[in-house]
Amino acid sequence: MFDTRTAIIGAGFMGPAHTEALRRIGIQVTGILGVDENESLSAAKKLGLPKAYRSFKEVLADPQVRAIHITTPNRLHFQMARDALKERKHVLCEKPLAMNTKETSHLLQLAKRTNCAAGVNYNMRFYPLCLEAKEMISKGKVGDVYSVVGSYVQDWLLYPTDYNWRVLAEEGGALRAVADIGTHWLDLAQSVTRLKVTSVCADLRTVHPVRQRPKGEVQTFSGNVKKTQATENVAVTTEDCGSILLRFENGAKGCLWVSQTTAGRKNCLRFEIAGAKSALYWNSEEPNAMWVGSREKANEVLLKDPALLSDAVRPYVGYPGGHNEGYPDTFKMCFKAFYSYIAKGDFKAAPTFPTFEDGHREAMLCEAILKSHKKGGWINL
Repeated sequence: MFDTRTAIIGAGFMGPAHTEALRRIGIQVTGILGVDENESLSAAKKLGLPKAYRSFKEVLADPQVRAIHITTPNRLHFQMARDALKERKHVLCEKPLAMNTKETSHLLQLAKRTNCAAGVNYNMRFYPLCLEAKEMISKGKVGDVYSVVGSYVQDWLLYPTDYNWRVLAEEGGALRAVADIGTHWLDLAQSVTRLKVTSVCADLRTVHPVRQRPKGEVQTFSGNVKKTQATENVAVTTEDCGSILLRFENGAKGCLWVSQTTAGRKNCLRFEIAGAKSALYWNSEEPNAMWVGSREKANEVLLKDPALLSDAVRPYVGYPGGHNEGYPDTFKMCFKAFYSYIAKGDFKAAPTFPTFEDGHREAMLCEAILKSHKKGGWINL
């Protein structure tokens, strides 16, 4: 479908996820770069890729590579995205775009000066029913939005023996649960409602200020840490959970609960949007159904079916009604929007994918949330 060739930077959890999704839309992946030569070689072999890159400079020097996908730890995003844009490579970066607003602002301005697509992988937008909710609100079917509430919760950091590089502020940033998954919810809420958050009031908690870090390599989400493996104590300042009150630009109120210490919830994003005419509820653990609430008639459950969805949403539905679509499909559809934009070649047109501008705004939200938590009050953006 597309003639743009792409390289993957990062061989952890997200690198293979991006590779698989790109293949599904016909993008040729030239190769992959891991943390060292051994990881690059191993990942290239496992994924059946033609090349294991030895350095980021080698990736940028490859004339075949027109775009790169950055799936590395957060602290590396800024430099890699910056250098790629300077070489006129299109960039699709995992969130967060960078570690702070100084970095994201620089990247945003650089992206504006280049004829390159610059996107952030807020893939949760691309569940078909989230896109349909956006269409319903934009067409006035929900009415003026009164409130937006919800949560994003997981349990993979429930115990003090659970460890990953993301818990360290120097690797992932001062915020963790909010930056890692809370920004997905915040991006989705603002995208669906087309309303920006203007003020925040946050109360966060670090449940485990000390965690046990295994000595040796730990693979994200793999569950392969042995109970007998030697560990060492490591101090943690990033939050495990917290609540955030929100004010939207139209006067609507909101509330977000984010947690990585909620037992039994593996990866659960929920939102409920209440409007003057109706309400919408959606849950990522049951992504192919959306509850539509009414005052004067029976409530409804809208099932994911292209025949029932809006014209604007159908291009982002891969299967007929009754054929469930899930998390991997959101990557596919996000990347489809990104590469369709590149194929059209008009970089002044309105993007159909989450952009560096969205990534910068999420960084602004994170800094405001952290400031609010420390201050103990409302912070305006």
